[in-house]
Amino acid sequence: MPTTEAAAIAAELRTAMGKLTRRVKHEDRIPLGQVAVLGALDRNGAMTTSDLAADQRVRPQSMARAVGLLMEQDLVTRRAHPTDGRKSLVELSDAGRDALEAERGRRVGWLAQAIESELTDEERELLARSATLLERLATR
Repeated sequence: MPTTEAAAIAAELRTAMGKLTRRVKHEDRIPLGQVAVLGALDRNGAMTTSDLAADQRVRPQSMARAVGLLMEQDLVTRRAHPTDGRKSLVELSDAGRDALEAERGRRVGWLAQAIESELTDEERELLARSATLLERLATR
């Protein structure tokens, strides 16, 4: 059972991270679900629609619609599966990779600007050290 101090820190951290995440996502120009699909394809490479649905924890029908929208925008392409003729693989197009990098750049740009304008040098150093701790907690 966590101590009351750890529980209080956890509650404050969860709230602050939620607010920060929502604020950073406000910079997006591509809908969140579509950015998540592009990100999954960037991290994992080509995937079937079913695998994408499982990765994103959505129904295959919902993922099929999302993939269709991304294809209409030329952000993903579809090709035959190399070993199963009944399946196809979805992968990032060059335009999709560029759009994803632009989304990431907007998020990082906003956050970097906020860090520079809102935090002192000492606070920035503390935040840099904290990022390492947050990463360690995230991989636990």
